[in-house]
Amino acid sequence: MAMNVGGDEGGAIASINTTPLVDVMLVLLIIFLITIPVITKTVPVQLPKAVNIPTQTKPENITIAVDKEGNIYWNDRRVANRNELLGLVEAAAVKKPQPEVHIRGDREARYEDIGRVMYAIQRGSILKVGFLTEPDHGVRGYR
Repeated sequence: MAMNVGGDEGGAIASINTTPLVDVMLVLLIIFLITIPVITKTVPVQLPKAVNIPTQTKPENITIAVDKEGNIYWNDRRVANRNELLGLVEAAAVKKPQPEVHIRGDREARYEDIGRVMYAIQRGSILKVGFLTEPDHGVRGYR
């Protein structure tokens, strides 16, 4: 601790040394920052492990594409309406082994259009459904 005992007139200077106070406050701040994550309680759940496995396209797989206007394509052939899509799905569901369905949705497609395709696949009893996406290539959206 530092203390200035000398002055021009021989009296003590009445200034407070705040260095020990700052040191104590910094130590308390560090302790607070370390203990906050321990105190925070969350619901214990088992999160799924994600593995990035490239899709292996087989000739029997079916690709259903939805463009931004809501048009539906079955293996690059346009489907006229949802009833025709349901008929194609039901016909594919009875094949042995049952093919996988890959959905390719345009980035600007409405969720409703893709939801209708998924509903038709569910009604047609297809068991394996996947979504095809573009690889990220490290771009995070922040530039």
